[in-house]
Amino acid sequence: MALTMLPPAEARPDVLPTNRLTATGMPIPRIRAELRRIPDAANAWTVTFLWLSTIAIGVGAAWIGHPVVWVGAFVLMGPQFARFASLSHEAAHRLLFTNKRINDFVGRWIVGYPAFVSTDLYRRGHMAHHKDEFGPNEPDMKLYNGYPITTASMRRKLTRDADGNSGWKNLKSLLRGLKFAGTRVHAVRIIVSQLVLIAACVAFGWPQLWVFLWFAPWMTEWRVINRLRSIAEHGGMQRSDDRRLTTHTVVQSWLPSLFMVPYNIGYHLSHHVDMGVPWRNLPQLHDELVAAGYVTPELEYPSYRALWRKLASRPG
Repeated sequence: MALTMLPPAEARPDVLPTNRLTATGMPIPRIRAELRRIPDAANAWTVTFLWLSTIAIGVGAAWIGHPVVWVGAFVLMGPQFARFASLSHEAAHRLLFTNKRINDFVGRWIVGYPAFVSTDLYRRGHMAHHKDEFGPNEPDMKLYNGYPITTASMRRKLTRDADGNSGWKNLKSLLRGLKFAGTRVHAVRIIVSQLVLIAACVAFGWPQLWVFLWFAPWMTEWRVINRLRSIAEHGGMQRSDDRRLTTHTVVQSWLPSLFMVPYNIGYHLSHHVDMGVPWRNLPQLHDELVAAGYVTPELEYPSYRALWRKLASRPG
């Protein structure tokens, strides 16, 4: 039997529509309106706290100065990039703030460009991803396709991420963006944001903060986190109108949420069922899908480790 990541038919019962969910799993209008409500004040605090915690990590490392503390701060910065990316993703969907101008400003200048992300370019590709997962315009097909792979192949991929090889490719892509009219403005804004961060570190007498606790984690640790999260979302799935065949679902717990899938981004099947639901309400939508029988225990991986083991289960 061919190895596959696709769930069997018995794990995908035909239970829709219900009195609360439509045929696609999307909530009916009355429930949808409640789930799609954006909490502006709470999100403003989330963005503020992300920056305060990021600054605290850097200041703590510089102030204490012990090598062990610097290593610990480096480790913590990878998950911080996961948080910036998740909020940039939220802004790309225009779910961070109800006011479009505020949403896009924060998405670009507060959580996007400083973390090497153009929210506008990301939005363009990401909407193609949502419109037709694994379709002809899927921007991340190379990242998702071909699973399960061998353990050795997985190890090689993660090693390239951890040693900066993947990061260097991303950096070269950013610099190449300066050559083309369609991407130049985004590349310039990212570079300007980095210069502002460098200037701030220099002004406080700690230029090494940008090098060791911003650029280096982005080049290395964040690459590992991003790959592990991405393949856990769509690795080895296929094009289908049934989101259960395009997107994995994993039981969420505090440790992955802390280090890899912050802001409920781990509820990824729910996000693909209704991409208009902001991150705070995704657990509620997940509960609706479970209650309807759309998400079954057989469909849901008990942990990310279990999913990664299957993703790397092809015999060598």
